[in-house]
Amino acid sequence: MKKVTFSILCLEGAVLSFNVAASAALIPSIASNFALSQFVVGKIIWLYMVPYGLAAFFYGPLVRAFDARKVELFCIFLFSLANLLAGVSQNISTLFVARFMMGLFGASVIPLGLILIARNLDEAKRGRYIGLFFGSTFVASLLGLFLSGIINWRLMFIIPAASGFILWVFMYICLPSFKEKAENFRLGYLEAFRNKKVIKIFSYIFFISLTYHAVQQWLGVFFSTQLNLEQFAISMLITLTSLSGIFGEIWGGRLADSIGRLKVVNLGIAFMVLSVFSLLVKLPLSALVLVMVIWGLGWTFNHVGLSTMLTDLPEELLNEAASLNSGVRFISGGIGVCLGGLIMQKSFVLGFLVFGLGLLILLYVSRLVSNNTRS
Repeated sequence: MKKVTFSILCLEGAVLSFNVAASAALIPSIASNFALSQFVVGKIIWLYMVPYGLAAFFYGPLVRAFDARKVELFCIFLFSLANLLAGVSQNISTLFVARFMMGLFGASVIPLGLILIARNLDEAKRGRYIGLFFGSTFVASLLGLFLSGIINWRLMFIIPAASGFILWVFMYICLPSFKEKAENFRLGYLEAFRNKKVIKIFSYIFFISLTYHAVQQWLGVFFSTQLNLEQFAISMLITLTSLSGIFGEIWGGRLADSIGRLKVVNLGIAFMVLSVFSLLVKLPLSALVLVMVIWGLGWTFNHVGLSTMLTDLPEELLNEAASLNSGVRFISGGIGVCLGGLIMQKSFVLGFLVFGLGLLILLYVSRLVSNNTRS
């Protein structure tokens, strides 16, 4: 894989991810601007995640029949346009529509990245490249989270809109064609789910993503309503999950190549369990800093370990597996946000107990996800 191609993939991931994590931190500010409940505005999370997850199912098979270069140029342009619409929205309905469009067109980026890395790199090197790829998304999330505490929320959508349009020009000039041979469009999911390894991995991904987002996307509301923290402190705490996530993706990717995918997955979920149960105790701000760092490391270790596992699956399953990775994560994540909201609205203590126990169960059954190629 040429450096310029990999760089473009990383830049796409960065534009895609700039305001994804920051959206949770922006909920209090948007709610105040529109004079709405934070739980109403919280719909901007799942209105992005669910269409993202559904659309992702098509992009892997789609680039089997169409040149991925054309698909990406089309999607990045419309994703940037949707961000612009969100930035200038004058009511919550327009913002909801913009978030829906962002999910629909942003879903193309991650499947393409995983497909290209799997097809162009040896198995022993994939972990580090996947770590770098997802590391770039966490760098962008970190920048977005930091800026969310000091600039107007509208700029959090206008910045990726402008960056996306600039990237589109760069992609048009430099991105090569990926079409190697003529194939018909087909959805090979029935074939994929005949493989027991695929069923095990994606069942696990569904539940880990649901649990993670049920907690992560309501942390901003928890810090605001339960701990009475100001917007800057909220943004900085959530920023730490992305800061540690940068190291988690890169370090975890290298560990996945050296000590094995499954060991990295298990280490990550153990960190997540520790973090969630720590939130049951009223902690000083300094301790919350450490908890958020551990939480970010845990999620990204788990994420990069599982993503690298997927690239080890048979090549004929690769396109579907890459799409399933995004589709399952975001649909289950959207469900997790809704479920988390229902439970957290009643009691954050109850929510952390329920999802903490869920993580413990996943830690116990995680050995089932090993695909037996690299344990």
